[in-house]
Amino acid sequence: MKITNKDVQQVALLSRLEIPAAEVEQVTGELNAILDYMLVLNRVDTSGIEPTAHVLPLKNVMRPDQAVPSLCRELALSNAPEQEEGYFKVPKIMEG
Repeated sequence: MKITNKDVQQVALLSRLEIPAAEVEQVTGELNAILDYMLVLNRVDTSGIEPTAHVLPLKNVMRPDQAVPSLCRELALSNAPEQEEGYFKVPKIMEG
């Protein structure tokens, strides 16, 4: 399937891209080259290859979950613009 200049202009319109008229021919050629390369890739025998999402195996690197001392309440609230009864006071955001 070959892409035409009209196809490029239609896709540009739908995706709200401004492709100057002088560049439509170049973009058409580049897209056709990509499609031609896809045909080459389709000829590669992948019957014995397991599908994967990543080339390398993924492993989460997690630090150990350890309890550590936290800030005391007074120190945590020391820079708060407003506080009330030992808690941060913030503006109301919901009508109720």
